[in-house]
Amino acid sequence: MSFFFRGGSRQRPTPQEIVRSIKDSLVALDNKTGTKALDDAEKNILTLRHTLSGDGEVEPNQEQVLQVALEICKEGVLPLFVQNLPSLGWEGRKDLVHCWSILLRQKVDESYCCVQYIENHVDLLDFLVVCYKNLEIALNCGNMLRECIKYPTLAKYILESSSFELFFQYVELPNFDIASDALNTFKDLLTKHEDAVSEFLSSHYEQFFGLYTRLLSSTNYVTRRQSVKFLSEFLLEAPNAQIMKRYILEVHYLNIMIGLLKDSSKNIRICAFHIFKVFVANPNKPREIVQVLVDNHRELLKLLHNLPTSKGEDEQLDEERDLIIKEIEKLVRLSV
Repeated sequence: MSFFFRGGSRQRPTPQEIVRSIKDSLVALDNKTGTKALDDAEKNILTLRHTLSGDGEVEPNQEQVLQVALEICKEGVLPLFVQNLPSLGWEGRKDLVHCWSILLRQKVDESYCCVQYIENHVDLLDFLVVCYKNLEIALNCGNMLRECIKYPTLAKYILESSSFELFFQYVELPNFDIASDALNTFKDLLTKHEDAVSEFLSSHYEQFFGLYTRLLSSTNYVTRRQSVKFLSEFLLEAPNAQIMKRYILEVHYLNIMIGLLKDSSKNIRICAFHIFKVFVANPNKPREIVQVLVDNHRELLKLLHNLPTSKGEDEQLDEERDLIIKEIEKLVRLSV
């Protein structure tokens, strides 16, 4: 059974009817194949989309939208959305992702009913993460995940789950679009909710940066470039000051930045410099850090002098480079 109305020729279905029709058609789609089952499911999803966001002629009724969201949670339809995503056609998946984002925003009193449902069924999040392995639906799942990540409890779960480590594989997938989408989701996980990220990195510091180091050392140019660029931005953000202070105490990470200063890519060298400069400028450098800088000063000064100039476009970069050169020269003089 499907509801698919155009114009005002028939009375629109109630929220209960809409949800019941969607549920029945998705269950049927899950249990059998065929054009009829797929058509019914996609028509009902389109009806849901029109109900939630309007159809170009009729604006959505917010009270009805909220009732649909409540009914979807009550009937347990969200898992059917996720599970049947691979069975839908391109348009059906597009409509479903659109509905998903609207449903998550529906708030009853002080709680988001669909978000609360997902909190109690976190396997849905794990399923969405794993779906990055499915070429057909990876980008749809990425969009759905980023909608979930907007809510701190859901982002916190993904960060602390075993599924999170999969992103270190996904950003190196051979399909550029999927790898880029996974990186966007990865960035959102690490930037949307400062408290959750700080707590996560404090308790998973070594594990996280151990995995991240592999990305910085990747043989894939795009992976190296995107990883060092994001790290240069992430570490220098004020909320991550404590993580940055811990990072710049470790010789291992200094050596990685020195290696990236030798990269053939101008962009990678500049991003690496923005992290390297913090190691050098740190007024409380450990003895081991100072020793590496002094022992390698000739090579480092040559790399810095050869760093691509901004040609007047970024005077701050030129000034910072000159200051770092002077600081290394000062360390060498003090070591004599």
